Amino acid sequence: MENISSKVVLSVRDLNVETVSASDPRAILQSVSFDVHESETLCIVGESGSGKSVTVFSIMGLLPPDSLRLTSGTILLNGRDLASVPYTDILALRATTMSMVFQEPMTALNPIQRIGDQLDEVIRIHRRIPAAQRREIIIRMLTEVDFPDPVGMCRRYPHELSGGQRQRVVIAMALILEPKVLIADEPTTALDVTTQKQILYLMKRLQKVHGTSVIFITHDFGVVAEIADRILVMHHGVAVERGDRRQILSNPVQAYTRELVSSVPGIRPPARKAPKTEVALSIEGVSMSYGRKPVFGFGKGRMVSALKDISLDIKRDEIVGVVGESGSGKSTLARCVVGLIHGWTGSIRLGDRSLEDASRKRPRDIRRRIQIVFQDPNRSLNPRRRVAASLMEGLVNFGMPVREARAKIAKVLGVVGLEEDVLDRYPHQFSGGQRQRLCLARAIVMEPEILIADEATSALDVTVQSQVLELLAEIKQRTRIAILFITHDLRVATKISDRIVVLQNGRIIEQGAPQDIIPRPCEDYTRELIQSAPGRDWDFKNFRPFDADADDLANTRCIP
Repeated sequence: MENISSKVVLSVRDLNVETVSASDPRAILQSVSFDVHESETLCIVGESGSGKSVTVFSIMGLLPPDSLRLTSGTILLNGRDLASVPYTDILALRATTMSMVFQEPMTALNPIQRIGDQLDEVIRIHRRIPAAQRREIIIRMLTEVDFPDPVGMCRRYPHELSGGQRQRVVIAMALILEPKVLIADEPTTALDVTTQKQILYLMKRLQKVHGTSVIFITHDFGVVAEIADRILVMHHGVAVERGDRRQILSNPVQAYTRELVSSVPGIRPPARKAPKTEVALSIEGVSMSYGRKPVFGFGKGRMVSALKDISLDIKRDEIVGVVGESGSGKSTLARCVVGLIHGWTGSIRLGDRSLEDASRKRPRDIRRRIQIVFQDPNRSLNPRRRVAASLMEGLVNFGMPVREARAKIAKVLGVVGLEEDVLDRYPHQFSGGQRQRLCLARAIVMEPEILIADEATSALDVTVQSQVLELLAEIKQRTRIAILFITHDLRVATKISDRIVVLQNGRIIEQGAPQDIIPRPCEDYTRELIQSAPGRDWDFKNFRPFDADADDLANTRCIP
C-alpha cells in the first residue's frame, strides 16, 4: 500500500440522518465519523441498507428532502462545513470540488443528448471559457479515459455505447474539472469482471494524475482488496470498524466484518467428483441469429450471430456454470432452452423429448419441466399482487386447486429458508435476497427437471449471494435437479459449479471441471477472465493472502 498524505481533504464528524416523520422519525445514520486524506482511496463497505449511499448523499447534498434529513454533524471539505452552507453553495461545489460517479451510468447520462454536449454542459455551468478551449478540455479528458477516437465519441449518444464505455464517460464527466474528492457509488457492480478491472485500473491511474481523493462505495471485499488504502465498514447506519486494507482483510475484529470478508467467493476451486447420472438436458449444434431490418425499407438488413454451434450436456444432480462477458450468448442460450425465443436451429432434448420444434407454444408438460430464475427479482414479482398469488400462479395454471397449491408453496418456503407467514405480504416488504428466495421457491415448486439461474446472484450483496449459492447447492442435493447457472463472475461459477463452460462470441471455447480449468486454462480469454477476478490473490475465507510461492493461477497452460 502506498504512503498516504497526512493532509485531510474531507472530514466527517458525528453525522446523523433520520427519516422525515413528525410522529415516528427513524435513525438512518448514527454518529458516523471518518476522514479522507489527500490522494487516498477510502472504501466504505457494507450490505444494502447499511447506510453507505446515505452517507455520501449527505456529503453531496443529495438527500431527498421529503424523506430524509441531516439532523446533526459536520462535513468539512477543505475546512468548509457543508452541513451548514446554503444549498446554492453546494451546487457550486459539485463537479469543481467534489463529484460523483453512480452505479448505473444511464441514469447519469441524458439519452437524447450527444456525449460531447453533455461534457460541454458541465464546463459551461462552472467555467466562463471560450467554446474552442472547452472542446480541447473535452477531447483531452476523453483521451485520458482511453477512448481511441475522442472526436468521434463526442458525436455519439449514450445508447450507442457499451456499459463500460458509458461508465468511462461518466468518470470523464466527474473528473473534467479536477475535483478534490471523487465519490464512486458501486460504479462496477453491474459490469463484467474484465470491464470492471479496466474501470478500477482507470480510476487508480486518473487518481494519480489528478491527485484526487476517492470514496469508493461497494459491498464486495474482492474489489476492496484491489483498490483500498483504508476501509470503513458500516452496518445498520453505524460505522462498526475502520482501518487500513491489510488490517481489515487479515485481522477483522467485528463479527460482521468477518462475515463480509469470508463471504467473498474465492477463485481457487475445491476438488469435486463428476456426477455419474443420466443426461437431463442435451444441447446439440444450437445456433441463433438475430435479424435487423433495413430502416424504412432502405439498405440491407443485418444478421447478428448470438450462438454458434453450441453442444452441451447437463446431467441430473449437476450444476453447470456458463461464464462469459456481456454479449457472449449466455442469456440467449438460456432463453432458447426455456422457450422464450424462437428461430434457433439445432437440437435440444429434455430427457427423451425433443424440443427442436420452434413453435410459439410448447406442450404444457415441457414448460413445467424447465423453470428459470432471472437476475432481477424486483421485475420477476408483480408488485401489486401478494406473494402467495405470484408463487401459486404456475400450480393453479396447471390445474391444482388454490388451497392445495398454497399448502405446497408453504412447504417449499421452508426449503428456501422462509416462513409461511410471508405469503400475505407484498414484494416491496422484502429485501433483495428474500425476493430472490421467493423466485427460487416459485421455480422449484413446479418440481422441474431443469432449473436455469440467469445471473440470479449478480445484483446481491456478497453475504446474501453466498446464502443463495448455498441454497442452490442444497436444492440440487435434495431434489437431484440439473441446474444451468449463468454468470459473468468466474469466482461465483467456481464456488458452485461441478463443471464450467466458457462462452465467447457465441461459441464454447473451453469447458471442464473447475479444478482443471482454473489452474490450467487452455484459452487466453479464459485466462483473462481468471486474472480479472477481483481479489484473486486473497484467501478471504482464511483472512490471508495466498502463498506467493505457489503457482500463480492462470499462468500455467493446459496440457493438450
